[in-house]
Amino acid sequence: MRTFLIAMAAAAALTGAASAGEAHKLLETDKTVIGGPITYPSGPAQITAVTVTIDPGEENGWHLHPVPTFGYIETGVLTVYYKGGEKRVFRAGEAVVEAQNVIHKGRNEGTEPVTMRVFYAGATGVPTTVMKQDYKGGD
Repeated sequence: MRTFLIAMAAAAALTGAASAGEAHKLLETDKTVIGGPITYPSGPAQITAVTVTIDPGEENGWHLHPVPTFGYIETGVLTVYYKGGEKRVFRAGEAVVEAQNVIHKGRNEGTEPVTMRVFYAGATGVPTTVMKQDYKGGD
C-alpha cells in the first residue's frame, strides 16, 4: 500500500494537482477500474513513471499490466477496450487504476492527442507492461 501511495503523491505533484499547501485527491480505491483486486509483486519495490501520448486515430496495442498501474489523463479522451468486449472512456482530468493482468488496449478516437501520466508500482525485474501481439480481440 505504501508503494501505491507514493505513486499517487508523485502523480499529484506531476499533474499540478497539489499546490502551496493544498492537496486534491485524484483517486482512492482498493479495486482496479474493472473491479479486480490490486496485487503487488514480490521483490524489491520499483516505481516507474512515464508520459504516454496517443495521437488521434492511434492505439497502443493489446497488452496487460502485471503490476498496479495508476494513470492520470492530462489531455484528450481515451477509449480503452478490454478482453471480452467491455469498453471504458476516460477524459482529461480523470484518474484510474488500470486493470491488472487483463488484456486491453487504449485508442484515441478523438480529435486531439491523448496525454497521460502513468505510474507503475512494480518490483525489480518484473515488467510493467506485456504486449500481446497475437491477441486479436474478443474472448
